[in-house]
Amino acid sequence: MMHIMLASLGFPLWLRISHYINLLFIGLLIRSGLQILGAHPRLYWHDSSDPRKAWLSLTKKKIPQGKLYTSMDDEVSVSPLLGLPGKKNLGLGRHWHFFSVIFWVLNGLVYVILLFATGEWSRLIPTSWSIVSAAWHTFVTYITLHIPPASDFHPYDPLQQLTYAAVVFLLGPFMLLTGVAMSPAIEARFPWYLKFLGGKQSARSLHFLSLVAFTLFIIVHTLLVLIVHFQSNIRDIVLGTESADLGTALIIAVIALLVVAIIYIWSSWYSLCHRRFMQRALGILVDPVRHMLLHRSVSKQRYTRDDIASYFWVNGRPPCDDEFNALAAYQFRDWHLHVGGLVFNPVHLSLEDLRSLPKQTQITKHNCIQGWSAIAEWGGVPLSEIIKLCGAQPEARYLVFTSYQRGAQSYPEASEKEKQQYFYETIDMRLAQHPQTILAYEMNGARLPLEHGAPLRLRVETLLGYKMVKHLRSIEFVADYSHIGEGQGGFREDVQFYGRGAEI
Repeated sequence: MMHIMLASLGFPLWLRISHYINLLFIGLLIRSGLQILGAHPRLYWHDSSDPRKAWLSLTKKKIPQGKLYTSMDDEVSVSPLLGLPGKKNLGLGRHWHFFSVIFWVLNGLVYVILLFATGEWSRLIPTSWSIVSAAWHTFVTYITLHIPPASDFHPYDPLQQLTYAAVVFLLGPFMLLTGVAMSPAIEARFPWYLKFLGGKQSARSLHFLSLVAFTLFIIVHTLLVLIVHFQSNIRDIVLGTESADLGTALIIAVIALLVVAIIYIWSSWYSLCHRRFMQRALGILVDPVRHMLLHRSVSKQRYTRDDIASYFWVNGRPPCDDEFNALAAYQFRDWHLHVGGLVFNPVHLSLEDLRSLPKQTQITKHNCIQGWSAIAEWGGVPLSEIIKLCGAQPEARYLVFTSYQRGAQSYPEASEKEKQQYFYETIDMRLAQHPQTILAYEMNGARLPLEHGAPLRLRVETLLGYKMVKHLRSIEFVADYSHIGEGQGGFREDVQFYGRGAEI
């Protein structure tokens, strides 16, 4: 009885509005997802991210032999017609992706709540296994280029009902679950969750396949709306009933689609023209949500030596100025780490000084913002020991880590001015005192290789790799970082418009 009553009522306003909001944000998600994929256009089933074992490579670039080839060299430019915002803009692509997913999830929650609160669920969720055979019959009808009679739609035909239910209650949640798995904070806090999905790279591959499935669904769904009983469909979708005026429904539909198209075009154009403004504007919503959900995560990673990756990508090139080359030529015997700022006891520590402090060894997973990952063993001194040694003053809230590396080595496409700037990043005191935050001078039981950060690099195991400064030169304790660089908290944030937090 409820089914018959609802069928006669058409589509309620809330359902039509949520459908339109979903259209807008799923498009933003797909486009920004393609932008993110362009930063590392290779997909794997194993967390070593060995390009020789990628199951899908969306680039024609080959890994050269005998020369350093970094993951940034592997990045591809994405057309603004496909990606959001387009070109090589991973930072803004991530901002748009996280901004869109917040609204997409909220819209989905409201939809599901109203679906059950109003009884509308009975038209979407199958209640009998007989729908499987009925859906197969409908599929045969479509595949043989026939159109089911109007009497098969209540308001969906069996194949539609089965497909829509699967998209809403299976594909959508699956996409969220695989997306969450790519957060280094989640991965560090719940290692079992990643093992359940087969690892970070398996989750990334499954997330990509979910995107493909969503895209195919949208294409087929749109084609069927246009081909199968179009006049009834457009009346139902726009005005909620088949008895509505066709002309009115068409005008509203065209205007609504034009609005979506304008937003898609504007989002790329405006983001490319006003990158700093969009970084800050999108961050107003994204940053507090990220900080609330992920910033307090504590790493519980405990990998074994058998998990250590055979291939470990390099991001950025070693410093090449005369001062650093002279230090490297003598195995960094004359190198010192300068620790100062808001501390009671500024110190200058050599490698021997650092090795004399308590040593910590941990096998953890490195997660690059571009998408690749690798497991390695790191040995070094806990940063908490350095804090105790130098005595942080009460007003010290952040630590600024500066590298010998300059913009020319970390981001080749930087401006001439940016290429001369030293690479730096900041973390807060909470992350600095995390049990697995260390200053590493060893990798896989040997001296830290030059390409991976020698003589010393930061490891913060709940963050993405761009925050883990290599080739350390100094650490400064500060109350605020707004006066440093462009005031965004790091070189990548200043120059490439990355997010201030790196937990996802």
